[in-house]
Amino acid sequence: MTLPNASSSATSSASVPTELPRQLGLWSAIAVVIGTTIGSGIFRSPAGIADKLPGPLPMLTVWAVGGIFALCGALTLAEVAGAIPKTGGYFVFIKEGWGRLPAFLYGWTELVIIRAAALGGISLTFAEYLLRAFGLDTAVAPNDSYAHWTAAVALGLMATVNIVGLKWGALVQNVTTVAKYGGLLVIVGLALALGLPKTGGHFTPAAPAGSFSVSAFGLALVSVLWAYDGWGDLTKVGGEVADPRRTIPRAIIIGTLAIILIYLLANVAYLSVLTVDEIRGARLVAADVAQKLIGPVGVTLVSITVLLSTFGSVNGSLLTGPRIFFAMADDGLFFKQVAKVHPKYQTPYVAITLAATIGIAFVLLRSFEQLADIFVTASLVFYILSVGAIFRLRQRPDWDPPMRVPLYPITPLLFCGATLFLLVNSLLDPGTRWGTVGVLGVIAAGIPVYYLTVGRTRRR
Repeated sequence: MTLPNASSSATSSASVPTELPRQLGLWSAIAVVIGTTIGSGIFRSPAGIADKLPGPLPMLTVWAVGGIFALCGALTLAEVAGAIPKTGGYFVFIKEGWGRLPAFLYGWTELVIIRAAALGGISLTFAEYLLRAFGLDTAVAPNDSYAHWTAAVALGLMATVNIVGLKWGALVQNVTTVAKYGGLLVIVGLALALGLPKTGGHFTPAAPAGSFSVSAFGLALVSVLWAYDGWGDLTKVGGEVADPRRTIPRAIIIGTLAIILIYLLANVAYLSVLTVDEIRGARLVAADVAQKLIGPVGVTLVSITVLLSTFGSVNGSLLTGPRIFFAMADDGLFFKQVAKVHPKYQTPYVAITLAATIGIAFVLLRSFEQLADIFVTASLVFYILSVGAIFRLRQRPDWDPPMRVPLYPITPLLFCGATLFLLVNSLLDPGTRWGTVGVLGVIAAGIPVYYLTVGRTRRR
């Protein structure tokens, strides 16, 4: 069956709008970057990282290296997104740089793996901490099943908010971004003001024997990149950003720098209060830090911060991700109905509903660890293609970006090389090899799907 082409200039009804209005200003755009990035990672990843790299210097180094890689990718996409401020983000960049088949594979993978895994993983973390706030231990039955159903309800609620209007989704994003960033700053301030003078910090020995290996560093870096992921999500709503050539690059760069700063400060704060061994055993490290500093009130503060953080990330993921399916449909690479814009709310309501529905299915069937691993592995491939598109786009004689990435081509090469290393490392590691092969197999399965459907015809 051939999927019908869609066009931004025509729909089945002349009264239905086909373009999304540009409503996001600079602050809302920055909030999208920060809000979609700061989710569960900074609260859950430190324990696993300390287990792989049990030394203060290796732990801090992997967060710094992850920040450098994220900044390299952000600087590159700031140039590309400023020059091509269209809805769809990575999908558009891959199509413009590498062609329709790679772009379709990205959209296919977003549909069947990436977006659903992201929504499922973040919403499940939100649900676990919400139930824990009511005294329910989600590690035991039947509370574990309650967490999955609570996550499903949260997804449905946020999908409704984003269908009702971009301004409502942006408002939620702005409020939760301020709350989560402010909550992290409070934790950092308390740790440095109250904890550090008492403990002197746990920064020595900086690198104990056996605390570093290349393979372990690579695996830890995957966890760090999960925490940093989101710096490019603003590009997916590029068609709805006001004054995009100016706003998009500034928002991506400012937001990414703010994230790197708070992540490094948070890890310094953790080490100011807890030993490396204590961090290794702390599933919710920020709560343990707050418990030591100010008792149960601190745990409540952290719980509220985590709830707002993950709630905002779910909202941000539903704000940005469905725009990929909208852009695919608008370009003739997906069912044209998905490109419909709500006549009243002026949002891509079909695309949002589709993303939320698949996310709900994933969250009811998979654990957090399964969802996180699937998401990171599938994303690595398309990070390389999205950022690497700049090498093709720079060859165009009409290329006129509002800014150019510093130290080109070193900056994008560094990001692509590091991402390729992580992908190869996950293939070589026995613990992640077959999961990675499975994800790559799903991506490859999109090739025959393409040629059996949209690849049989050319867009006129």
